[in-house]
Amino acid sequence: MPRTLPPLNALRAFESAARHLSFTLAAEELHVTQAAISHQIKALEAHLGVALFRRLPRRLLLTEEGQTLLPEITAGFDRLADAVGRLTQPRQGGTLSVTLLTTFALGWLVPRLPRFQALHPGIDVRLSASPRLVDFAREDVDCGIRHGDGNWPGLYCVKLLDGLLTPLCDPATAAKLQRPEDLRQFPLLQSGHGPFDDWAVWLRHAGKPDLVLNRGTSFDSTTIAVQAAMQGLGIAIGDPRFYQAEIASGRLVQPFDLVTPEGDTWWFACLPAMAERPRVKAFREWLIAEAQSTAVPASIRAARSAAE
Repeated sequence: MPRTLPPLNALRAFESAARHLSFTLAAEELHVTQAAISHQIKALEAHLGVALFRRLPRRLLLTEEGQTLLPEITAGFDRLADAVGRLTQPRQGGTLSVTLLTTFALGWLVPRLPRFQALHPGIDVRLSASPRLVDFAREDVDCGIRHGDGNWPGLYCVKLLDGLLTPLCDPATAAKLQRPEDLRQFPLLQSGHGPFDDWAVWLRHAGKPDLVLNRGTSFDSTTIAVQAAMQGLGIAIGDPRFYQAEIASGRLVQPFDLVTPEGDTWWFACLPAMAERPRVKAFREWLIAEAQSTAVPASIRAARSAAE
């Protein structure tokens, strides 16, 4: 016996309003009035016999029933859109919007991106590099590459790469560095986290946790800090895998063999409802394969094994 489903327009109104937590934004997205959205949702609640929203004076919240329904409805609309897309535009993968940090974008992803585009020419990848954490539920972003411990409630996360740390500097500075104590002669550049957090991790592994540091300039991007180090402004600290071209050219030097685990990790992240969308899934699976095959120089492998 066929199941009785609510009207498609009511389900669409609910999905948009639940995603935005706003009847007004849902109305704008669907090009209808706010009253129409409200009417459709009331009709859906009457059909289901449950309340889907808590209507507070200045905000809208999902009830437990609404939270249960939203990911299923979103996934259903995604499957419908993908099915129609395969029929109407079989060779078009669509636009994939990715948010990530500049350091990961320039040091790891961009050099490899041509391989993804060769495999998926129909997917138009658009990168947005910024240290700002986006709200995946409210912003027009398909997925992201985040740096941290992977504990982000409400997100689907897959581990890509463990973070590594080692000092990095210009050749003239490197010539004066024979042991960790020599770091006291130079400004130590910092990026992200709290003051000298990364340096404290590396010095602890080097057996010099109490070494007095000479504070240098702080940057919001490790890549900028490394660029400053190549100009002789101090010594940066970062993941040498992201700067292999600079190291190979001799413009950047890894003065010590010791490469330590950073503690934080690089993750692929998206909303659970987006995880199986074809272009997102294709990008995620490609990232995982690239991460697993990322070559680690022998000196880094040996130093990491010693640190562990």
